[in-house]
Amino acid sequence: MNSMDIHQVLEYLPHRYPFLLVDRVLSCEPGKSIVALKNVTINEPFFGGHFPHHPVMPGVLIIEALAQAAAILTFKTAGGKADENSVYYFVGIDNARFKKPVTAGDTLRLNVALERTVRGIWKFKAEARVEDAVVAEAELMCTVRTLKDESSR
Repeated sequence: MNSMDIHQVLEYLPHRYPFLLVDRVLSCEPGKSIVALKNVTINEPFFGGHFPHHPVMPGVLIIEALAQAAAILTFKTAGGKADENSVYYFVGIDNARFKKPVTAGDTLRLNVALERTVRGIWKFKAEARVEDAVVAEAELMCTVRTLKDESSR
């Protein structure tokens, strides 16, 4: 079970500020599951407009954070890393539920379990927690695609 600091996370995700939504990996068991953290601060760029009088993390970004944790699990399971020749895409999001708002000062605990992989499609069961409360959950389907060489067009 490998933990990862932010420098190691950056090796596995192509995302960068302001769209990097995983700060640390607490544990990762390739082929099985990952537990990661996102520290939500008042400095997040979305809080200025969502909503100035009551800052709430957008649900789509909670789902994105779960997908980024899933991406790390995918790359660790497949034995690779993100690079400029590949991209990690959503294929589907099912049964997404948002149970409680996430606000500045919260720490999201991102729990993602691999359910199966078939023909390059990875399916995960994912939930985000703040302390002991589930704040969001969803089934995620993702894939890694190789980008075409732009110079060959």
